[in-house]
Amino acid sequence: MSVKQNAKSISLIAIFSKLKESQLFWILSFSVLTFLGAQVVIPVQPVPFTLQTMIVLLSGAFLGSRNGMISQVIYLAAGTIGLPVFAEYSFGFARLIGPTGGYLMAFPIAAYIVGYLIEKKSTNWMMILSMITGAFIILVSGSLFLSIFLNGDLNKALFSGAIIFSIWDVIKISAAVSIYKAFSKKYPRLPN
Repeated sequence: MSVKQNAKSISLIAIFSKLKESQLFWILSFSVLTFLGAQVVIPVQPVPFTLQTMIVLLSGAFLGSRNGMISQVIYLAAGTIGLPVFAEYSFGFARLIGPTGGYLMAFPIAAYIVGYLIEKKSTNWMMILSMITGAFIILVSGSLFLSIFLNGDLNKALFSGAIIFSIWDVIKISAAVSIYKAFSKKYPRLPN
């Protein structure tokens, strides 16, 4: 094992050793929920409609910036090592470098940003703004990456990778806000 690999292993161990059992439970729960959301699919090419992004936004809202991000890193790691957790039970590193890779790789960043913004100011407006921001990050990252597979045609990528998702994302953001409002008093965010 190289020094660099050893340092990565040690840093992951350090992160997990600092987590409480309840935090780890919720982090893993949101990783599983992201997997389940990925299986709710409306097949559209080149990128299917799923409920994943709603779960990503909720992971940041409920778990906070760090733990929301960790839940999505675990989700991506599970799919990368061969567990069939991506949309339509797909798996493998190829998914991260395929047409949907930009969306997937934005999940940890979006969860972190949603959590961070809500941590800074926990109001209804900030919750809505944070979820819009998280969805925007996912759509922009996904569209930019998708353009590579559409011969660099950014207009086509924005249309097929972001614009057609707009109405669907408004519905998912509305649902995420409603879910967060309904459950946040009973299940407050875990400390980061």
